[in-house]
Amino acid sequence: MAARALDEVEPGMAIGLGSGGAVDAVIDAMAGKWPDGPPVRAAVAAPRTEEAARAAGIELMALDGSFRLDVVLDGADEVGPELELVKGGGGALLREKLLVSACDRFVVVAEAEKRVARLGEKMRLPVEVVRFAWGDTQRRLQETLEESALREDEDGEPFATDEGHFLLDCVLPSSLELADLEERLKRTTGVVEHGLFLDSADVVVLGGTDGGVETLTP
Repeated sequence: MAARALDEVEPGMAIGLGSGGAVDAVIDAMAGKWPDGPPVRAAVAAPRTEEAARAAGIELMALDGSFRLDVVLDGADEVGPELELVKGGGGALLREKLLVSACDRFVVVAEAEKRVARLGEKMRLPVEVVRFAWGDTQRRLQETLEESALREDEDGEPFATDEGHFLLDCVLPSSLELADLEERLKRTTGVVEHGLFLDSADVVVLGGTDGGVETLTP
């Protein structure tokens, strides 16, 4: 799976790396393919990814607006029939969406079990909200997403993203069109970002438990 994703990477590229186990596997594969250091530069979405990339000898760079990324490699929590995605299980959805917004090609690497008949089948939708008056933001979101819960860390405290925001994990209604939901969420004051990635994936690489790999395109 990770090796197939590397078919999308060429020496000299500027790439983006998201977060999570799939990205860790891609970084390991890159280190194995180019043991003297992968000949790419990378912008990363999370401290854990940064640490792994440094250990693999990948040159890191800031996404400063002076260039576009050739390709972003990242995982997904759910992959729908039209390659629509739910992301944010690890809490890095805002930074990951910023990477995707700055790239020419978005390659998703995920286990085959992440493929679902409809988004929300196995995973709640993460919605990132500002800390101030988060409860009131949650109340107003009930007009669109009736059931939500504040994400907590292992100590029972509110989980904070790398940008210092809170996350509401919301049940996705099967009756609402995803494009309409996306628009409603973006209009809700207090919402910073959400985990819907619609019409963004160019390639989805799915790995099966038997070692097989399936490549999907829109």
